[in-house]
Amino acid sequence: THIAIKDQMIQHPLCKKCPLATGLEGIAPLVRTVEEIPEPITTVIKGNIPSWINGSFLRNGPGRFEFGKDNFNHWFDGMALMHRFYIHDSEVTYSSRFLRSDSYVRNSEKDRIVVCEFGTMAMPDPCKNFFSQFLSRFKIPKATDNASVNFVKYKGDYYVSTETNYMRRVDPQSLETKEKVQLLSMTTITARMELNIFYRIQGDLFLICFFYNIIRVPPPEKVEGEDKADFSGAQVLCSIPASDSRKPSYYHSFAMSENYVVFIEQPIKLDLLKVMLFRIQGKSFDKVMTWEPQHDTIFHVVDRHTGEQSKVKYSAPPMFTLHQINAYEDKGFLVMDMCCGDDGEVIGDFTLENLRRAPGEEMDKFYNSMCRNLPRRYVLPLTVTDDTPSDQNLVTLPFCQATAVKTGCGEVLCTHEELYDEELFQYGGLEFPQINYAHYNARPYRYYYACGFGHLFSDSLLKMDLETKKLKAWRHPGLFPSEPVFVPAPNATEEDDGVVMSVIITPRTEKSTFLLVLDAKTFTELGRAEVPVNIPFGTHGVFNEMH
Repeated sequence: THIAIKDQMIQHPLCKKCPLATGLEGIAPLVRTVEEIPEPITTVIKGNIPSWINGSFLRNGPGRFEFGKDNFNHWFDGMALMHRFYIHDSEVTYSSRFLRSDSYVRNSEKDRIVVCEFGTMAMPDPCKNFFSQFLSRFKIPKATDNASVNFVKYKGDYYVSTETNYMRRVDPQSLETKEKVQLLSMTTITARMELNIFYRIQGDLFLICFFYNIIRVPPPEKVEGEDKADFSGAQVLCSIPASDSRKPSYYHSFAMSENYVVFIEQPIKLDLLKVMLFRIQGKSFDKVMTWEPQHDTIFHVVDRHTGEQSKVKYSAPPMFTLHQINAYEDKGFLVMDMCCGDDGEVIGDFTLENLRRAPGEEMDKFYNSMCRNLPRRYVLPLTVTDDTPSDQNLVTLPFCQATAVKTGCGEVLCTHEELYDEELFQYGGLEFPQINYAHYNARPYRYYYACGFGHLFSDSLLKMDLETKKLKAWRHPGLFPSEPVFVPAPNATEEDDGVVMSVIITPRTEKSTFLLVLDAKTFTELGRAEVPVNIPFGTHGVFNEMH
């Protein structure tokens, strides 16, 4: 982590050995509008794509950044572009489609931005008279359905999602847009106030939405011949009041073990007064979020079967997290691994203006001023009672450096364990973690895979061994990988039996994208599928296995 003071770069005291970046290249080509490729095209295979891989590697992310003369301000705002790499018999085809969301359709029809996004406020219709334009600023904007974040599988169907209460069902083969789904018909206050985050375990689909309502969607049987989205069984499992009702926290994900949901209330606050005024002032939603490190992080623990919330207050020093790695229970403790930073203002930094900075000194200065996210482990003791002794470490798991101490007022203060060694610093921290979900989700595990961030966007792929805290890396100058997705090999007997797949893009050469396949054990390249298209930097993806 680094801090910029009076235009001079100094290393943050928590990260003395992290080298300052110099000579970073420009990445503007990675955040520009591209054309969709609706009909599958062939790729050129180099090396070997294992023949046992059979299915679709689906990815999502922003792909269009302007309409007419209007430009989006933030990377999050770009219109959703879905990608499909279909793999069969060691051959690969590629296709892509823009999600025909209401936001996309309305913007296209007007040839300007008419739907508010995270960092972009839609301006009043210039064809209206002055009085009508003025009144339009007092209207509550509708939540965007620009589902550009991830894919969600439910009841055999695929949906794309974002941080509002809207999803879109899509055809995983053709990528055609189907119907819009609104969970529980809740009313959103602003474009990003109702944050839907999904997590699947033992058949149930869980999500968390605005004001910390935990919603469970059970796995009903799919009716033969049925062809419509059905979330009719969704129920509120638990409602958690915000610690400050005037300033609820922003969140992007949460942790879940076999028996518990953990909502992480972090000190990135949404000022409700500003929310009510931001439309009038013409400000975008990202301007109402503030990083308030004077507040601690709070872990709200909820029984996922009964909805009962723990009476124990678990807290930690202020931190910022977007993505969880894994969570599991062990000998009366809840172990949570996640990617964390010490400065939540980083979300607002990913504006298109910043991402399109000139290479060299200007880019270096901005990158070196940003927070680095690093992997951490928190451990929550689950058996705390009034008789539990205070002022001593309650964590008794072997080889664990995380602590949890009960205070005199009954609160449990947690400090984390660092899940890395100094070798990670040369890769600039990490994000977009993935594990062997099929067999180790919510269970003790050893390996995870992630992107190394030696640039504003990831410039390496990493495999971390939690037992040794050593890593393996794939890194080549000028190549920027997407989130790695692990696919287990048939009849795998070890945790890392399988492959890791990632889409690699570059700002250096036009139409030089390729799908990379790594051996998950050795982290060496097995093969790649080169596709002559430009793909922007994306967010998340899944592998849809075909049987």
